[in-house]
Amino acid sequence: MGHGYRTAALALAAVVGLSATAGAAPAPGPREVEEAMLLQPDLRNGLEIYEVCSACHLPEGWGTPDGEFPQLAGQHRNVIIKQLADIRAGNRDSPAMYPFALPEAIGDAQALSDVAAYIQRLKMTPTNGRGRWEPGSSEFERGKKLYTEQCQACHGALGEGSNERFFPRLQGQHYRYMLRQLEWLLDGKRRNGNAAMTEVIKKLSGRERELIVNYVSRIPVDRSLRAPSAEWRNPDFD
Repeated sequence: MGHGYRTAALALAAVVGLSATAGAAPAPGPREVEEAMLLQPDLRNGLEIYEVCSACHLPEGWGTPDGEFPQLAGQHRNVIIKQLADIRAGNRDSPAMYPFALPEAIGDAQALSDVAAYIQRLKMTPTNGRGRWEPGSSEFERGKKLYTEQCQACHGALGEGSNERFFPRLQGQHYRYMLRQLEWLLDGKRRNGNAAMTEVIKKLSGRERELIVNYVSRIPVDRSLRAPSAEWRNPDFD
């Protein structure tokens, strides 16, 4: 096992421990996630599994700007693996996703490894759903300040997240989707979050959450990660 994977496994164990103390359902053990992380992914099988996902998340993995479905493209592999495992374990309410995440629907840890690796390679949309406050406005600057103070330490200066630490990439994600996830963390519908993050969110007002998410939704996505245009189509679905 390489050093990076050992670090990720330890980080997952810490996340699981924090989630368990946060309440509600018990968090899943890291066994399935760690196993999936260590497996060599089969991208061909990942594509076959993702064909089912594409009905909602689109062939490009872009989701929808209204936030009903999140952008998956470009998300860290370990983050996708963990989120799917959490849905399977009932630690994250997702009635629409649950039937499609089960082992009998997509397979075991190898399937998690395969589809996560495929999704990570997809190019992100250059036109994600964004909040209403544009750069230069006082609201945008306030959101930037709040993000820097409250979120940057884990999610990175550019919302890039961390594959090894299981922090999701936020840059390029749809505004309404991110706002809804913060609400679900507070409501207990999403019980797999870092307990420290939940405590931070509890201290923020609804307006402050909106300002932070507005700023994040407008962080530019690196050119190497995004599709060349909004008209780009996934060639695997031709």
